[in-house]
Amino acid sequence: MPASVGLCAVRRVGLGVGRLAPLARPGLAAFNCRAPSLPPRCLNLNRAFSVSSFLRSAPSPAPPTPSTPPPPPEKEKKEETELHESPYTLPNALTVARIIACPFLGWAIVKGDFAAATGILAASGFTDWLDGYLARKWNQKSVLGSIIDPMADKMLMTTLVVALTYEGLLPLPLAGLIFGRDLALSLWAFYLRYKSLPPPKTWARYWDPSMPSAEVRPTQISKVNTALQLLLMGVTTVSPLLHTDISTGLQALQLIVATTTIWSGLSYVGNSGFKILKQPLKKNK
Repeated sequence: MPASVGLCAVRRVGLGVGRLAPLARPGLAAFNCRAPSLPPRCLNLNRAFSVSSFLRSAPSPAPPTPSTPPPPPEKEKKEETELHESPYTLPNALTVARIIACPFLGWAIVKGDFAAATGILAASGFTDWLDGYLARKWNQKSVLGSIIDPMADKMLMTTLVVALTYEGLLPLPLAGLIFGRDLALSLWAFYLRYKSLPPPKTWARYWDPSMPSAEVRPTQISKVNTALQLLLMGVTTVSPLLHTDISTGLQALQLIVATTTIWSGLSYVGNSGFKILKQPLKKNK
């Protein structure tokens, strides 16, 4: 090939390369180009706008319906009713009068005035029958009466036992047996009163006679024993006024009373003579 032709070809190629080089630069620049930078505030607005618009366009899920739990079963609450009754009745007044007469009876026996002692004892026995009769006839039975009536009998019995034993008219072992039984029953009655009293348990409520909580129900043998004890004390009180010797009959009666005293004390074992009240009392008409 001639040298001129080869040089010309090289020049053409160089020209071609020279021409192609500028053409390639726009392509590379377009490939490496970047979007114009925006301020951060605009980016945040755009991003917030896009998220909010997306949330508005997306279907919102239905709010969960709160499942209402079934109502708990109603528990029947047993309301403890506090019992109230009026203690101011004539039978209760007669019983209180019998209690007040006990010191005068004991004083008369110790002083040797057996006539006055016999009169007080007879009056006490009559009021004991009268208050029970009026309570039944006038429908004035009360829990307080069921407590203070045997209490009056025990106070009368205690007065007679102490005074007659002091005068040497009653054996000391029999007096100790009667006292031991009555003391045990009294302590048990106080305990049942405290146990059966509805809360709050206070001294004021404990001694409130209008709030009965336990009822004393004497057993049948206890009634027989009380009658025999009163008979023994009455005969012993009257014996100094008699002009005949009745010591043999008194000894036999003392033995019977000792037997019934033990029997009646055992009859109260198991709360058979006490009843804890849970129902309201019927109002007396």
